[in-house]
Amino acid sequence: MKLLILSSSTGGGHDMRARAFTQWAASAQAAPLALSTSRYQALENEGALYAFGSGLYNFIQRTLPALHHIYFNVLEIVPFCGSSSTMQGRAAFQQHIRLEAPDIVLSTHDHLNHAFLTAARDAFPARPPLCGTYCGELSGGYGFSKHWVNPKVDFFIGAVEPCTAYARHLGMPLEKSWTGGFMLNPDFWGKPLPPDARDAFLRDNLQLDPRRFTLLLGTGANGANNHMALLHTFARARIHPQIIALCGRNDKARQLIEAWARQHPQIPVRALAYQAHMRRVMECADAIFARPGTGTTSEALQCGLPILFNGFGGVMPQEKITLRYCRKFFATHVVHRASALPPLVKAWMQDRATLEHTKAAIALARPRGHPLQILETLAFKANSR
Repeated sequence: MKLLILSSSTGGGHDMRARAFTQWAASAQAAPLALSTSRYQALENEGALYAFGSGLYNFIQRTLPALHHIYFNVLEIVPFCGSSSTMQGRAAFQQHIRLEAPDIVLSTHDHLNHAFLTAARDAFPARPPLCGTYCGELSGGYGFSKHWVNPKVDFFIGAVEPCTAYARHLGMPLEKSWTGGFMLNPDFWGKPLPPDARDAFLRDNLQLDPRRFTLLLGTGANGANNHMALLHTFARARIHPQIIALCGRNDKARQLIEAWARQHPQIPVRALAYQAHMRRVMECADAIFARPGTGTTSEALQCGLPILFNGFGGVMPQEKITLRYCRKFFATHVVHRASALPPLVKAWMQDRATLEHTKAAIALARPRGHPLQILETLAFKANSR
């Protein structure tokens, strides 16, 4: 059985979930399903306008996230990929999908749920593939794009119940929608690191002190970050956690941080390039500072990792619904300037009981669904047609 996953590199969450579907389908646990997968970057491959929109999204995210309120609201009105008859690259997309001949076409992106799924079904008029959506958003309301919902397709899978409930509010039929839980790579469902293994990883792999408070600084998929401003602020405030700074594929940022760390030995800092196995790093941290995107937030919730939210440059509409979900379970702190972060970290450094209480609350925010159950349900539905 073939599963074709449609995604786009606007931010990092869509691709993260697309990769997770591929990894789970290839896992030993999914072997009885005999699923083969392929991915297709639909916006980037089909037309200059779509590629421009994807690039503009990422540019705004890196430079001034608050501008996304304009971008988001324009696209809520404009049918960017609403009709298969006017979509760019329709013929090329249908040629590709005929070669793939998938049994299931699944979108992980809100702008691929209408024109692209209609074109996929039209490519096989006699026996169209099962078509639908996996949505990783964490809540409904402002910030949840109406484009996530297409009542005409075969299914809608929400990561958490508030997401599924809002999709139904927007018109997704009850019988076509269900909550599946987080779609993250298989590492996040492995056995937790025992304390001695965590200490050994910090000590032997990162040359950090297991007894010291460890703060993880997150980064976006494009390597955008505020690490240098934060490091300078911690030094000025004379608050000295040890820090793991994620740099993604931003080599320049990593080199700057390493140079800074050599000059400020009182704050141990380890700058890490792109990490394929984020769970191990997250389990070694006491807290993470990151944008309130669904990808990193879902990973942190799955790991039980307390999170301080990065609101530098404003909070995007999509990030607002992440905050809305988290606030139902634990006190959230959105940091809008570098000087506000060290006092929050200091409070957790001095009061481990509050930190542990936050971890317990985060456990309640974690959905109970499993990625393998999502694949099993899709396979069953496709076989039952």
